[in-house]
Amino acid sequence: MEMSGNDHNHENDHEHDHEHDHEDLVVLTDEDGVEHEFAVIDVIEVEGKEYAILLPPEDEDDDEAIILRVETDENGEETLVDIEDDAEFEKVAEAWEEILEEEGDEEEDD
Repeated sequence: MEMSGNDHNHENDHEHDHEHDHEDLVVLTDEDGVEHEFAVIDVIEVEGKEYAILLPPEDEDDDEAIILRVETDENGEETLVDIEDDAEFEKVAEAWEEILEEEGDEEEDD
């Protein structure tokens, strides 16, 4: 059987990625200047601030979620920044864990 390279034209990835239609992808650059792509799986609000929950798309493991604060820069653009304050991070992590537990409870019909 002959496979045609045109069946799955990956140059059109920007149109639809059916597996992750509901997720936005962001590219973050680490301290070494290396770009990493993450899926934004949720944005939650804690104490009036918004936080993005990110997962690396190739390794969708809830334990590996990254939490960044959503801020608006001087140009009105949304940016993601590291949470420097441990207490703030803990609050957001706990809120996210509660959301996960609620979703888990809904899925279990026992």
